[in-house]
This record gives sequence, structure tokens and C-alpha cells, in this order.
Amino acid sequence: MGGVKPIAAAVVLLTATFSFAEYATAGVANFPFFQLGCLIVGGLVIVSLKRKYDKMYVSEVVGVFALYTILMALFTSPVIEAVKTFVS
Repeated sequence: MGGVKPIAAAVVLLTATFSFAEYATAGVANFPFFQLGCLIVGGLVIVSLKRKYDKMYVSEVVGVFALYTILMALFTSPVIEAVKTFVS
């Protein structure tokens, strides 16, 4: 069974990718600090759940965090503005 290290690495890489993408699209003025905080807390929760429940597969945990990252990205200002532009 895989340990927590690959999961922690995936959490850090996905969080860094989210931060870079949001900084590149929104800039400093509209950076979503709340979503970044939720992403960090969610990563900590997922890593602690993996440590508590050994029967969880690494691929399941990484997949769950990837989906959570996409969900957080959907509720940021650049995505909402793009949807507004697309609809109208």
C-alpha cells in the first residue's frame, strides 16, 4: 500500500497549480485567497483521512483531491466572469 507521501506531493502540486493559474488569470487584485485556504484545509483533511483509514487507495485519494480542486476553481471570479460572458 502507498503511504501518505505521494498524496502529500499531489496535494502540494495541485495547490501550486491552482495558485499559479489563478494568479495568471486574475492577478494580485482578484486572487481568491478564500478558495486557496479552503483548498489547503481540504488537502490537510484528505491526508489525515488517509492516515486514519489504511484501506483507502492512493489513487482514490488523489482523484478526490483533484475533483475538489476543480470544484474550488469553478467558484472563482475568472471562471464566473467567463460563464457570464458565454451566457450573454
